[in-house]
Amino acid sequence: MSLKSIGIDIGGTKTAVAAVDSSGKLHARTVFETRSNRGFAAGLADLSKSIHRVLNDSGWAMDELEGIGIGCAGPVNPLRGTIHNPYTLPGWEEADIVSALRHESGLKVILENDADAAAVGEFRFGAGRDASPLVVATVGTGVGGAALLNGQIHRGIKGEHPELGHIPVLPGGPVCYCGTQGCWESLASGTAMSLAGKPFGLGDSRAIFAAFPDNKRAREIIERAVNATATATWTLLHTFLPQRIILGGGIGEAHFELFAAAMREQVRAATQIPKDSVEIVRAQLGQDAGVIGAAALAFQNTNP
Repeated sequence: MSLKSIGIDIGGTKTAVAAVDSSGKLHARTVFETRSNRGFAAGLADLSKSIHRVLNDSGWAMDELEGIGIGCAGPVNPLRGTIHNPYTLPGWEEADIVSALRHESGLKVILENDADAAAVGEFRFGAGRDASPLVVATVGTGVGGAALLNGQIHRGIKGEHPELGHIPVLPGGPVCYCGTQGCWESLASGTAMSLAGKPFGLGDSRAIFAAFPDNKRAREIIERAVNATATATWTLLHTFLPQRIILGGGIGEAHFELFAAAMREQVRAATQIPKDSVEIVRAQLGQDAGVIGAAALAFQNTNP
């Protein structure tokens, strides 16, 4: 019999809440504007309403659930259950979301970085099945990722999440908010591409890809993003020695072959690793990876 849980995927713009069973099937899903600047109390009220909405839509009861899993734009502290993101979630700094939802629901509540949650989703139900080590890289509005070993999230000191988007790939490149220059995110993210295109009237990343390859400036911006991703792939390969690298995110999935070709060139060029066993594949769960993976967190200590 399938187990049941709630998955929550919190981003700076939108938050998704879904009822998911232990086969990865979504039974109900809703989305609301995060608007974190209203404060955490307002966000918590929206989360509560959304949880009850998906329970009603799915026909499930709260006491049937194994728990609630949350994937949130980082940094977060999974051990304390708190959010520490003044950039993407202003107004929610130090928010103890785990205690708040545990008190309200009476269920176990698990918090992880959104990239980690999405990686868990891909490992259990998507393109990462049976792969270990596994690296998931997301190229979208920002650039991020996660690493799993035997399905378990790789953590750094004090349980911190590795910030793969801030791998330096171009010395002297654009200044990034992380404090360095030329990191992967500052070159390949949708935000970085939009900034590079605006002086030439290219607007956002969609407009840049629409103008590619005929427009010289669009071509330069996209080539820079692809080269940055290829260079970052070299670091991922030699750091994690993964069996599989999954490329996801809005840009990564929409233009997978363009980026994957450059990534595979890096695999072929490697001489110090068992490269014949490395796969570059497209993410399978799309925009649902976050809520499915978050829900899966609640099944981690349960055998479905």
